[in-house]
Amino acid sequence: MPLSQDQFDELAKSLPAMGRDPHSVRQRVEAMEQLLERSFHIPGTKIPFGLDSVVGLVPVLGDIVTAVMGAYMVWEARNLGMSKWQLMRMTANVGIDTALGAIPVVGDAFDLVWRSNSKNLRIIKKHLDKHHPGTRIIEG
Repeated sequence: MPLSQDQFDELAKSLPAMGRDPHSVRQRVEAMEQLLERSFHIPGTKIPFGLDSVVGLVPVLGDIVTAVMGAYMVWEARNLGMSKWQLMRMTANVGIDTALGAIPVVGDAFDLVWRSNSKNLRIIKKHLDKHHPGTRIIEG
C-alpha cells in the first residue's frame, strides 16, 4: 500500500532525528561521530576506536568510504549555516585524516590518534551551543 505525501510527512516527523532542526542535526552528527570514532574498545584497554579505524584497514576503498562519511558531517554543518572558516577547518580535518590514513600501517595507527570526526563534532557543538542553545544536552 503506497503512502501519500501527508502520511510520509507524519511518519518522518514521528521518527527520531529525521528533521532539519538543529536538535535533530545534533543527534545525527553525534551518532555519526560515535559510529566512526568510539563504537568499540581495544580489548583490555579503555582506548576507543570506530569504523574509521576498522574500514580504513581496507586499502584505498576504506579511506574513501570513511572520507565520505566524514564529509557528511561537514555537509550537515553547512546546512546549519556555519561559517566558511569553520567549514574549511572541518574539511581540512577530513582531508588530513584521508591523506595520512591512506598510508599503509602508519595510516591505520594515525586513524586511532587523529580522530577528525571528533574534532569536527566539537566544532559543530560549539556552533550549536552558541547559536542554538536549546539543543544543548547536559552530560553527567
